[in-house]
Amino acid sequence: MGEYSFPKAARILKRPEFIRLSKSGAKIQNRHFVFLYARSSREYSRIGITVSRKVGDAVLRNRIKRLVREHFRRMRPMIFGAWDVNIIAKKNAANLSSDEVGSSLAQLFEGIHRHAGKGV
Repeated sequence: MGEYSFPKAARILKRPEFIRLSKSGAKIQNRHFVFLYARSSREYSRIGITVSRKVGDAVLRNRIKRLVREHFRRMRPMIFGAWDVNIIAKKNAANLSSDEVGSSLAQLFEGIHRHAGKGV
């Protein structure tokens, strides 16, 4: 697979994994997204995406998920270490453009790297 591929193995899909992140993961956030993250037991980073009904209708929620997946797929080779990350969209994420989603996610991944030096 290519450097920018996004296989199913790179996704967090099971409820117990989401619960583990919410209970024992660290948290970092900005105006648009919340990241719950922890070191991965695998050799690669994985994401789970949570967009509640409060954000908008199904079309809007799916758009946000699609944008988050696409930007994660592009950023994945630049993420140092192996992380499990649950990305939770806040209400105001509904109005973001593709570029704004990318910059917001990049800011939060940089925050993870800063916190990683503190032993998370």
